[in-house]
Parts: sequence; structure tokens; C-alpha cells
Amino acid sequence: MWWCSAVGFIVTLTLSLLAAPLTVTAQQAAKVPRLGLLIPGSSSVFAPRIEAFQHGLRDLGYVEGRNITIAYRFTEGQADRLPALVAELIRLQVDVLVTDGGAAIRAAKHATTTIPIVMAISGDPVGAGLVASLARPGGNITGLSVMQTDVSGKRLELLKEAVVKLSHVAVLWDPDSPESTLAFKETQTTAQALGVQLQSLEVRRPDEFDQAFAAMTREHADALVVISHPLFLGHRSQLAELTVRHRLPAMFHLREYAEAGGLMAYGPNAKDLYRRAATYVDKILKGAKPADLPVEQPMKFEFVINLKTAQTLGLTLPPHLLHFADEVIQ
Repeated sequence: MWWCSAVGFIVTLTLSLLAAPLTVTAQQAAKVPRLGLLIPGSSSVFAPRIEAFQHGLRDLGYVEGRNITIAYRFTEGQADRLPALVAELIRLQVDVLVTDGGAAIRAAKHATTTIPIVMAISGDPVGAGLVASLARPGGNITGLSVMQTDVSGKRLELLKEAVVKLSHVAVLWDPDSPESTLAFKETQTTAQALGVQLQSLEVRRPDEFDQAFAAMTREHADALVVISHPLFLGHRSQLAELTVRHRLPAMFHLREYAEAGGLMAYGPNAKDLYRRAATYVDKILKGAKPADLPVEQPMKFEFVINLKTAQTLGLTLPPHLLHFADEVIQ
């Protein structure tokens, strides 16, 4: 019966060889993509945006912990941590890096030229040298840009409608940020057209806030414009409180400031941008190259007014401005 054993061995060996490629294929198919989220702020501040991103992934069939994993890294207000946090995500062998803001994107770009990078929000990625062009990014970076030349000017226009006889506006910004610099220049252009004088106040650290507001008071500023910057967002409650204490009507760029007590905010809907960032992740995981995916612009903008703050400041807003607002916080 030795031949029966031999036949059995040959059959078993043949089946094993046939099954081997199927096993390898199954293992490859079971590989769960891993994303790395590099956030220039705290988890509490960015929670609504991250939730919008997760929702965008779910709409595309990705469920965190089931068929996709996400590694989160937050700077918690310490921008100097960016290189180390990027290095951690790269060591985790993430398939895609998702990040927000010029400093974080630059840190990711410096760290890798191979891992795809999706910009959930960026200022002027072309001017900053992050991509070759919006239509053909080239390299390993693509995503969404808020490079709208009229947004900064629109904020000043809305502020002028809110404050009667507006003539002197303080501007809080960080000159070390290319995105802030671009927004400041746009604000200058609109100020000239409106006949408004600007007071430039450069701030790089939160301990400089009090000094900046003291300077506004000395120069009798009528109102304040706060230029977009992660530092300011992380201290939005402090900034909102300072504007009320110094009785300064203020215009911000994100709704979070108005929710924290700032008078007004006008700008792109950050949650919508994060939701749309998920579509880039989906395309890249399905084989698309970042170099071939055009950088897109905001599709949704929002204007939020804190009416309670207006009343505290003794400011009566014109009805048409309240009607124009997407949300009025009572």
C-alpha cells in the first residue's frame, strides 16, 4: 500500500502549492491602510474638524479600526514638535499623511518625498513652494487650499459695515508665516481702497498679546482684524476676552473665534475642507498619484456673528448684516 501513501503525499503537496498564492493574496488583501494625521494644535480645538474627516471617510466606506487605522499626532501649541511628530508617523509606515497649515505641511514635505501628503487646509501652497501649481501639483503633495485673494479683503469690508466711521484698524499677525503675510498684504490692499488706516501688530508668542492690545489702545484703534494662524486659534478664548476687555470689535477667520466670544468671523468652512480631504485619501489609496490630483479651493464659506458680544460692546449691527450671516449667536 506504499503507493497509496505516495499518491496521498503528492496530492497534499500539489494542493499546498496551489493554495500558497491564494494565501499570499489573501494576506495582501487583508492589509489595512494606515493614515497619519499631523495636527498643528490640540485635540480639543481640532475635534470638530477631525470628526468631519472621519465622517468623510465613512461616507467612502472606511471605518476606523475595521478597514482603516489612523495615528493622530498633535503639537498642543508647540510648533517646534512638528519634525519629531512627523518622524514618529513615518516610523509607523503610514500610507498617507494628512495635515493642516503651512508649518505642518512644510515639516511633512521636508521629512518625506515618497509618502503621499494631503493638505486638509493650506494657505498659498504655490507661493510657499509646496506644489508646482494648483492644477498639476507634482511631487507627493496635494489637497485643499484657502488661497482666495478676496477673503481677507471681504473680512475688512464686513467689519467696516459693522462699525460706523471705521478709520483705524489694528491687525494682529505673525510675519514669520507665509500664509499670514499673504493675508496681511491682501488686507492692506483692501484698506487702501476703503480709506482705512492699518496698525500692524506682529505677534509670535502668546505672551505678546497683552503688549499688542496695549498698543491698540494707545493708538485708539476702532476695531481689530486677526489674521489666520494656529497660535491664535489655540488661544482664541484669550483673544476674544481681550477684545471685549478693550472694547474692540474684532473680525476673525474661523467660527471657533465667534463661538469663543469674538464679535465676527468670516472664512472657509474648515469642517467641509476636512471632509473633502477624505476624498483625496480615498483616491490615493486606490492608486492615484498626488502629483496628478489638482489642489481644490473652498466651496463653502460661513459668516458668524456673536450678537451677545455686540451687545456687550454697545454695538448696534445693521439688519442687513445680521440677515447676511449664516449664524447669529445669541
